[in-house]
Amino acid sequence: MILASEKGFILQTCDTTYIFRTTPYGHLEHIYYGQCLKSPDIEALSHKRTAQAGSTVAYTQDDLNYSLDRIPMEWSGIGKGDYRHSPAEIKMPDGSFVSDFIYQSHEINENTLTIHLNDNNVQLILTYTVYETANVITRRAQLTNNDSRPITIRRLASLMLDMAAKEIYILTTFDGDWTKEAHRHDRPLQYGMFINESRTGASSNKHNPGFLLAEPDAAACRGSVYGFNLIYSGNHMSYIERNSHELVRIGIGISPHCFEWELKQGETFQTPEAVMTYSNQGYNGMSRNFHNFINNHIIPEAWRMKPRPIKYNSWEPCFFKFTESKLVRLARQAKKLGMELFVLDDGWFKGRDNDSAGLGDYEVNKKKFPRGLARFANKIRKIGLDFGIWFEPEMVNPDSDLYRAHPEYAVQGATMGRNQLVLDLTNPDVRDYIVDSVSRIIDETDAAYVKWDMNRHISEFPNGRFFHEYILGLYDVLERIFTPRPHVLLESCSSGGNRFDLGMLRYSPQIWTSDNTDPVCRLEIQGGLSYLYPPSTMGAHVSDAPHQQTLRETPLSTRFNVACYGVLGYEMDLRHLSPVERKEIKSQIEFYKQHRMTFQYGNFKRQDTPKDNKTLWVSQDKNTTIAGLFQGTAKVSEGADTLRIPNLDHTKRYKVKTRPQRLYIKRFGGLVKHIMPIALNPSGLILLLANRYHALIDCVEEYECGGDTLEAGVLLNNQFNGTHYNNKTRLLGDYGSNLYVVTPS
Repeated sequence: MILASEKGFILQTCDTTYIFRTTPYGHLEHIYYGQCLKSPDIEALSHKRTAQAGSTVAYTQDDLNYSLDRIPMEWSGIGKGDYRHSPAEIKMPDGSFVSDFIYQSHEINENTLTIHLNDNNVQLILTYTVYETANVITRRAQLTNNDSRPITIRRLASLMLDMAAKEIYILTTFDGDWTKEAHRHDRPLQYGMFINESRTGASSNKHNPGFLLAEPDAAACRGSVYGFNLIYSGNHMSYIERNSHELVRIGIGISPHCFEWELKQGETFQTPEAVMTYSNQGYNGMSRNFHNFINNHIIPEAWRMKPRPIKYNSWEPCFFKFTESKLVRLARQAKKLGMELFVLDDGWFKGRDNDSAGLGDYEVNKKKFPRGLARFANKIRKIGLDFGIWFEPEMVNPDSDLYRAHPEYAVQGATMGRNQLVLDLTNPDVRDYIVDSVSRIIDETDAAYVKWDMNRHISEFPNGRFFHEYILGLYDVLERIFTPRPHVLLESCSSGGNRFDLGMLRYSPQIWTSDNTDPVCRLEIQGGLSYLYPPSTMGAHVSDAPHQQTLRETPLSTRFNVACYGVLGYEMDLRHLSPVERKEIKSQIEFYKQHRMTFQYGNFKRQDTPKDNKTLWVSQDKNTTIAGLFQGTAKVSEGADTLRIPNLDHTKRYKVKTRPQRLYIKRFGGLVKHIMPIALNPSGLILLLANRYHALIDCVEEYECGGDTLEAGVLLNNQFNGTHYNNKTRLLGDYGSNLYVVTPS
């Protein structure tokens, strides 16, 4: 709901209120953003100006108390006495960088407020859109040059607002690199300015565009938390500045790094849309707002709240070395285990026997598929699986037919990365080539799924428009390929999570979260991303262990337990599974199918735990709660673990049961000799065979108790403490875990 009066503008969601007004001199003054106020008093909430501050520059001599440097604002220019970071750096028609945008008019269209401002024939439009049930407000800016002289944009943010620093906020960003994406980093917001920026040509695995501001004592389920993000897939920059007057300025938009955009008379530049939300129910409340917004408003309509298939991906088990018959054997085994989609990853096109050749070409490798790809796809469907295929359309190898025919299609003067050059998506001929080639393969194979990869950063660029025009070109390509094919499930990938952002989610309902499939690492990666994005968007696979990224050995149960809090897949060599592992995977898939909607679309929460080696995740819907308790490295003689389940009905009773999972004999190592009548070699043939065909069922606990008891916390059975094992003992060890299913009695 949007209300406008002579007193100001009030934007209401179900649980939040956002207020600003125009000052007597036409600037937009921010008043309030926080928990819902039913009858807000704007004057009482406003920042007072009753005394002149030293060392400030008054905007006008008619009012010496009116200094822009001390006013919380919705938008600020350069000059006129505001020395904080400006959302806009524009070379104006007179050649100066001074800008002072003054309110002209506004209009309200249903849930959207449009504010018109002007400065010397340059028009700035600020657009606010309210998503009431998601508790989200989006903002964007549009600049139009109405002057006969050109202007040049060097920086134009999508959003700027100033808030009073009632306390020292905790600033949270999500940073990392390849295979360690989205690790959470907290720091107190002190005086000065913090910048969160990507300069890689993508939203980047180094610094995700989303960030948070929270009051110091905010926790998982309590306290005030603000969240900000950007619907954009290219270079971004956020700045958070705390000044000496205890005001915090927040801005987010396209990175100004080497950005330069000229507007001639009548031309317009539109920023991407920024997203903001607030919750007084802690980090989980803030995340819930973002998750609801993404699932209901960002994801392509054809895939909103639709179950995602369980896929089998051929990359880790095969790399480039495969034949059609080998893939068919793997597909048959995947079907027997209950999987639903077979994804042919890299290596299917001409010359692609390693990563140094073939990118840019779409002719099928006849050595691997002698009768063509369409025939292979039909074989997969006859087995009972949908067919999916991998592309890397934005790149080209110099050793390719495309590059030999059209070297000008690559970004000129670029350095090599991963044996690749970047195709110039600002060139319409390049875009046409990609659209025609990818569309042809999708249609010929009748693919139900596409994995769209982009495996290197952009390093060189010909001009200040390139980075943004590249992203607009990418969106054009995706629009033209997938809008006519809404049934195709697109999964974006950029060396894992290098482009995990709201811009890509407008086209791809899910994103490959990380090339790192080690579940211990994924707890941090998926956990970090979950602050900003829902589990329904996170591709998560069970892979072989030791893991190819860390050489760590982890239990098969934990690999599944982590991956099921996302879009489940398997990426392992099914040929080498033991009979008991096949039974375990089959039961995992049956369990995931039973609870798929809870995992993908339930209310996901990260719960605080009193122990530093424990992680607790919870997914809830109306009828079912599934809690995952994950252990890091084991501690000797550790005390009892507590299972706390929030947000249950205190008037009802619930059943709690551990999901049964297999406990492999090899986990006992040399302890086996203490329970056997004869001494056996733990690495010998007898125990190796026993481990292939037999496993114990790990401890299964069952409770029935009230919702208030579960919220207070159920003490779980003891862990193994180095003495003996029985079926009431939880044997977790390093990186063990359990899932607990909670249903009404």
